[in-house]
Formats: sequence, C-alpha cells, structure tokens
Amino acid sequence: MSNEFPTSTHVLQKKPSESAFKQQKLPAWQPILTAGTVLPTFFVIGISFIPIGVGILYFSNGVQEKIIDYTDCSPSNNITTCADIIADNKNQICNCSINFTLDIDFMGQVFIYYGLTNFYQNHRRYVKSRDDVQLLGKLSPVVSSDCYPYSSDPKTSKPIAPCGAIANSMFNDELNLFSKRHKQFVPILRTGIAWPSDKEIKFRNPPGNLKEAFKDFAKPIDWRKNVWELDVEDPSNNGFQNEDFIVWMRTAALPNFRKLYRRVNHSSAFVSGLEKGDYELHVNYMYPVKGFKGTKSVIISTTSILGAKNPFLGYAYIVVGCLCLIVGILFLIIHIKYGKSTVEVVNVTPTTSYQ
Repeated sequence: MSNEFPTSTHVLQKKPSESAFKQQKLPAWQPILTAGTVLPTFFVIGISFIPIGVGILYFSNGVQEKIIDYTDCSPSNNITTCADIIADNKNQICNCSINFTLDIDFMGQVFIYYGLTNFYQNHRRYVKSRDDVQLLGKLSPVVSSDCYPYSSDPKTSKPIAPCGAIANSMFNDELNLFSKRHKQFVPILRTGIAWPSDKEIKFRNPPGNLKEAFKDFAKPIDWRKNVWELDVEDPSNNGFQNEDFIVWMRTAALPNFRKLYRRVNHSSAFVSGLEKGDYELHVNYMYPVKGFKGTKSVIISTTSILGAKNPFLGYAYIVVGCLCLIVGILFLIIHIKYGKSTVEVVNVTPTTSYQ
C-alpha cells in the first residue's frame, strides 16, 4: 500500500478554473423580510383577491346549467338498462330517451357537453398512447411504438389509423334534444367545438380522397365507423380533422370531466336560446362505462365572459384572500406587541441583548 501524498501538481489540476461562477464569487442579493414589507403584501393580496373572487362567482352563478345523468337509461317498455344490453353485445345500439324540464330560460348561446366520471385520461401510459406524426396526415405502415397494443389490427395485421388507446376509447354516443313545446328537435352544430389551433396545426388529413388514403389501414378496434365516415352530413368533418375526435384527443386532467359535444344552432329556431319547458333527451347508447364503474351525463349550459360555470375558482380566490387578511392581522398584532424597528434589526451586533 502506497503512503505517497498527492503532489502539488495533482492538487492544482483539480482546482476549479478561476471564474466567478466556479469560485462562487457571483454577486448575490438577499431580501431582508421585515414587517414593513411583508405586512403590506398580505393586505394587498387579501384586499385584491376577495373582490376578484366575488366577481368570478357572480359571473359563474349567471351561467345556466342542466345536468342529465343517463348512465342507467332504458329502452321504452324494457326494464333492462342499455348498459346491460351493450355489455352482452358490444356491437348493439341501444336507443333510449329521458324526459327533463328546464325550469328557467337558457338565454344566449347554448352548448351541449357530455360528462364522464371515473375515467382516468390522465394516466401516463394512456396519455402517450398516440402517434402525433400520423395525426399530421403523414401515414406510414410503421406506427409509433407508443400505440401498442392498439397499433395493428389482430385480424388483418393492418396498421391502425388513428392508433393508440386514446383514439380507440373515443366517446361515440349520439345525443339529441327534442323540444315538446316546439315539437321539433333542437338544431345543433357539429363543428366549431374544437380548438382552432388543434384543427389547424396538430391534426391534418392525408392528401387526396380519404377513403383511398386509408385503404391500407384498419380502424381502431372498438370503433363502429371508419375514420373517413365519422360525419356523414359534412364530409369536411371527417378523418383526423373530425372535431369530435379532436376534442376527445385533448386528454382531461382529472378523472371526472366534461367535453364539448355540440353547439345549439340559433340561426333558424331557438334564436334567443332554449326556452323553459319540457324536453326529451334521445340517446343512441353505445359507449360502455360500467366496466370502470363510471357514469355518463349530458350537460346543457350557457356561458359567461369567463367561460363555463366554474365556482371553484371564485371560492379559491376568496379563501386565499381571507387567509391573507387573517394572517396579516395576526402578524400586525404580534409586530405591534413584540416587534422591533428596522433600524434595530439591521444594527444587531454580537453584544446585542436577546431581550
């Protein structure tokens, strides 16, 4: 065993370079927190957050909203629910309807959402199960490995387009509203529901005829329609640029969520909104939720200048504002009773008394 000490040359080689960063000589600034700076901050936050929260609550409460849960919807004269029917045969389409009443007028633009519960679109493996290159319209027989096991059809071995778990689990119930007062279906728009940035940038169709472009690809395993026939009424709303598909592909952050389904068309009928009265929800029930113990609902809602109904944000502002005021008052009392002036704090010396 050698007892030799490292030479001065070895020590010099390990010395960091003579720079302000490596020698920790960079100038630094550290704020001195005093009552004169901290207390006004608490009071400013409290005084400003409370009225902001009240304003948010005011606009949120002005939004009209009606939620209709149709998880256990049953066909006419049938005690078996649609959920049980499609559980026995996943290719079955179950038709059911639910009567409901709007107690007040829904004035202005009305939107229709669908809501799901206990559906974890935020799961790490689920979120990455997609091929963004494919969604740009650049079709290739080799799809991203992230799509596995929804990358190829087990029967034909053809690559799937769109591939991945997100696309495969796309919501496919068909929902319509019937007004008993007007004796007609509420006209709805299937477009204008997706973010323009998504439709213009993130999702593009391959060039040429869609059916021809996708001839060498299989549809997702659980889809009932091919990607080029998602919207039979509007051919431009097909393929990867189908807005229902784009809305679904923007994954939700929480397990209970709602997504925009349709906009009410106010150009011909229901110009001022949906009038109060009796309505009927007609459902082509195809999407299974019992397997993951979830529920399905339809949400009819208006909006405000701040968007849809969201009282949580208003309550959060009010709670934070109140806490800041309470803490500020407590600190102020403590400062008045036990505090020292800024000069006394700065001029602390080794001989200063602790009292």
